[in-house]
Amino acid sequence: MENVNFDFQYKICFMIIREITDYIEDLAPLNYAEDFDNVGLLVGNYNTTVSGVLVTLDTLEETIEEAIAKKCNLIISFHPIIFSSLKKLNGSSYVERVVLKAIKNDIAIYATHTALDNSNKGVSAKICDVLGLKNTSVLIPKKGIIKKLTTLVPKKNAEELRNSLFKAGAGSIGNYDNCSFSIHGESSYRGNKNSNPTLGKKGENHTEEETQISLIYELKNEARILKSLQKNHPYEEVAYEIITTENIHQNIGMGMIGELPSEMDEKDFLLFLKNKMKTACIRHSNFINKKIKKVAVLGGAGSFAISDAKKAGADAYVSADFKYHEFFKAENKIILADIGHYESEQFTKNLLVDYLTKKFSNFAIILSEKSTNPIYYI
Repeated sequence: MENVNFDFQYKICFMIIREITDYIEDLAPLNYAEDFDNVGLLVGNYNTTVSGVLVTLDTLEETIEEAIAKKCNLIISFHPIIFSSLKKLNGSSYVERVVLKAIKNDIAIYATHTALDNSNKGVSAKICDVLGLKNTSVLIPKKGIIKKLTTLVPKKNAEELRNSLFKAGAGSIGNYDNCSFSIHGESSYRGNKNSNPTLGKKGENHTEEETQISLIYELKNEARILKSLQKNHPYEEVAYEIITTENIHQNIGMGMIGELPSEMDEKDFLLFLKNKMKTACIRHSNFINKKIKKVAVLGGAGSFAISDAKKAGADAYVSADFKYHEFFKAENKIILADIGHYESEQFTKNLLVDYLTKKFSNFAIILSEKSTNPIYYI
């Protein structure tokens, strides 16, 4: 038998930025973000081939240097380095210096921020995991992301179109899918000399038995649903209407609330919180001689949700950046615990690394070793 030389060919993983960010947006769709925010690809080109990914909480000059040293040309950052508009790039501020250094070294920067805040597997969910909270739910469900599509289609084509819209993500709410509502009737139209009607003749009035189909959907699926509508509708000109409903999405929104496995004394809870969240200091409201069982959490600046935590019946609310007078809002009904902005979000980069590594297991997904906390304690 002849000796056979085997050539082992190793498949090199080439990936562009768009492939990685599309996967992140399954977890944290950009249209989950708040209107004031600036999320997505802030620096770079979606079609750039990725050499490695560095995941961080903030993007600073030392973060860019770390990315260079570790041969990563994509930084996935929680906070956006560009938050408000940049009118110049001359290096006079730390923001401008970061952007200039990133561009000079061909490093892209992508930010998730409130898109990940509003994900039920995002920032607040990670805090719940760290604290071991059970029976969790969203604290402030998000409004304005449940839409309704209504369109007219020839009756004979209604079922086929409806099924194509279901496949694109329409007709889902909560634990139900393939939801729609239909009305049958007669429509009329007349095409001009430049028309090419599917049914009827140009220049002539035509009536057709049609079905009006209405379906709800999440905003994140809108582009895919409209593409399916245009592709699968038989008419040359597709008439449709989109409205924003008043429905809230119970699984999308800011903050979460859950229960400790066992109730705790107030002081014991704060010491437990301090240890789990690795914070040097906790600012808190007055003790009210109440056992802590139900806990609300929100990563980052969360004073806006104090009333929501109280309304939800939380015994304690854990967040950050409470001002002096906001502690009075506890009103002897709840313990307010300010653990620090960085501390409340510090595990977010671990969350992103774990999420990306499950999908891209043979690719360099690196957790930044740099602390970007600008606050120190003495």
